[in-house]
Amino acid sequence: MKKTVLIFFAIFFSAVSSQAQKYITKSGKISFFSDGPLEKIEAKNNKVNAAIDAKSGLIVFKVLMKSFVFEKALMQEHFNENYVESDKYPLSTFKGKITNIKDIDFTKEGAYDATVEGDLTIHGKTNRIKTNGKFIVSSNSINGKSSFTIKLADYNIEIPKIVTGKIAEEILISVDVDLKPLKR
Repeated sequence: MKKTVLIFFAIFFSAVSSQAQKYITKSGKISFFSDGPLEKIEAKNNKVNAAIDAKSGLIVFKVLMKSFVFEKALMQEHFNENYVESDKYPLSTFKGKITNIKDIDFTKEGAYDATVEGDLTIHGKTNRIKTNGKFIVSSNSINGKSSFTIKLADYNIEIPKIVTGKIAEEILISVDVDLKPLKR
């Protein structure tokens, strides 16, 4: 796992100039919520790796799928074995860019609206997404938040017929990351 994290950050930082200000976290939060007609499903993951280059606007996330925690152990087992097939597809990633980077001053405290666009990979399937969010810049960190909806079918995640109607075909994903400056 540590080797994977190091490779992840090495690839990210090799793609950006050495002059840029970079921020990272290994404890970001991503949750998802499914509001099906018969059952609500929610899971949280507090071990999300994320990095941002404040100069170029490049942003990357890496999520270990088995790190999602559910209220019910059986839901967690079904999620990993039947839906996202965590053994076969252990990671979800996002690689993108803040498209309105010129509107955000990462050197000045404040709240900034952001638009992020990039490639989200889940279950081995990659789709282009665009979402709005907010960056809150403080003296020692950047907090990034966003929520967006995806369709399970867009990521080849099938809902077994036996539970059709219990599980929503779309899920709401919420992101909340506190990024700290990368120490050199």
